Amino acid sequence: MTRERVTVAPVADSLAGAERIVDRARRRGFRQFLDAVAGPIAPKEGEEWIRREGDRLRGIPGGPPSTSIVRIASQSELEAALRPAGAEGLLIVEWAGDRLIPLENAVAARGRNFRLWAFAHRPDEVPGALGALEHGADRVIVEVRGPEEVDRLELLLEGPLPTSLAWSSLELDTVMPVGIGDRVIVDTTSLLRPEEGMLVGSAAAFLYHVRSEAVGSKFSRPRPFRVNAGSAHSYVLMADGSTRYLAELAAGDAVLATVPGGSARSVRVGRIKIERRPMVLLGAPDGDDRRTLFLQEAETVRLTSDGGPVATTEIRIGTRVYGARLPPARHLGRAVEETLEER
Repeated sequence: MTRERVTVAPVADSLAGAERIVDRARRRGFRQFLDAVAGPIAPKEGEEWIRREGDRLRGIPGGPPSTSIVRIASQSELEAALRPAGAEGLLIVEWAGDRLIPLENAVAARGRNFRLWAFAHRPDEVPGALGALEHGADRVIVEVRGPEEVDRLELLLEGPLPTSLAWSSLELDTVMPVGIGDRVIVDTTSLLRPEEGMLVGSAAAFLYHVRSEAVGSKFSRPRPFRVNAGSAHSYVLMADGSTRYLAELAAGDAVLATVPGGSARSVRVGRIKIERRPMVLLGAPDGDDRRTLFLQEAETVRLTSDGGPVATTEIRIGTRVYGARLPPARHLGRAVEETLEER
């Protein structure tokens, strides 16, 4: 659910109030706006502006000069709106009552026949509108009543994923039991594939690829929603490209699920579990630096190696394991340019 499918509609008592909302939205990466009722705001390069005039929208890219907004309060009204939508190519709806079930019905009817736009009266309605029946509306126009609601909207959405990761492999020269430590399990609200995992490590400059538990063991069932990610101090790569300490993760946080050299997607944390377990230290030289990772010693905790998944109980010195290189210096999880040495 990204900003590209969201149009910000400032609602304010004055042009100055609308300008404050738009300014905050611009700084948060939004580029699509609905004209403020209080007066016009000068567009900036690369922005899309549409205009509402009563029950019509004007200036929709690739659309007719103006398109009606259909207010829907019943199933019969929805069915009546859906019939001509295929011919016109665009249906814009504003709900007068229930909003999620009728939107699901509209998404199901849409198929590839027409585009579907929907209004949201507050930021909290946006995720449901974008995710109905997995696909949601093609565009959501959300009313925003103040700069603080822009901040709320940003929290509910996700920016561009860091898909261009610099994947590499390192040869382990240290595999050593290090006693009991606090390890963090990350349970997500998504089902992960066996090859998917999270990027975790002691230093942000190189994060190891720790696989999901979508494959079980002889004595445990698969838990495809889970990554047994490592010790509490470790960094984990978030969906927005920042890093977070594993111990800081909380329900609702968006972390990055990746496949080495392949796909990346955002998944939400459902819960974390911190328990004391036997740990193993993995280490590898990386030029003049060392890259370490502490993981629970267990058959279901696996990394991605040249030969495929390898459990921490089976990993040996000389194994090459995959990870991703990132800018090493971080401030509150964000990459910064500064001199840094981590040991």
